[in-house]
Amino acid sequence: MKHARLLTLAAVALLAFGACKPSPDAPAAAPQTDNIYLFSALDGAGDTIPLADLQGRVILVVNTATQCGFTPQYEELQKLYLKYHGRGLEILDFPCNQFGAQAPGTNDEIHAFCTGTYNTTFPQMAKIDVNGDSADALFTWLKAQAPFAGFDTTDPRGAYLDRMFRAQDSLYDRNPDIKWNFTKFLVDRDGQVVRRFEPTDPMRAVDEAIAEML
Repeated sequence: MKHARLLTLAAVALLAFGACKPSPDAPAAAPQTDNIYLFSALDGAGDTIPLADLQGRVILVVNTATQCGFTPQYEELQKLYLKYHGRGLEILDFPCNQFGAQAPGTNDEIHAFCTGTYNTTFPQMAKIDVNGDSADALFTWLKAQAPFAGFDTTDPRGAYLDRMFRAQDSLYDRNPDIKWNFTKFLVDRDGQVVRRFEPTDPMRAVDEAIAEML
């Protein structure tokens, strides 16, 4: 039932707003580096967080939204954080409003929703863009390290999203851009991207990949 609900909500969102097409503008150039530690991020309070401070930890970077069919993944992300944070996992939550305008609130409003609804305790960054000319440099780099490799079309949600995106652009899967909310990048203890998960990938796969690295 929950699986079907996510598919229905994703369908409604895509039909209402359309798939997020690649921007015609050139994205921000990614710095030439093989690890994440060159980058920094603004947290929701506006403070700069050097990612070099996370050296030696496994990092899961996620672009999120508060009004998406995949928003309940916040609950599963929090479970992962509680399960593995003490063993070296960090989760970085980057709200993004580029996909169906599904993260419309301010940083404070988004934080209040996440902590109040899902009791999240992992770090939440300031809202950013992940695609296009205004894309955050971190995400430009992440996409270069782990381009889009396709949805799992054996999953009904993945098959649906593939049809929707391909109807708008038959070559959409050749573009490394983020396709939707709750795309995840897993970074190892050396700061290198080892895997990209699409929002339709099962969270158990994320759990298993993290466990192998800790």
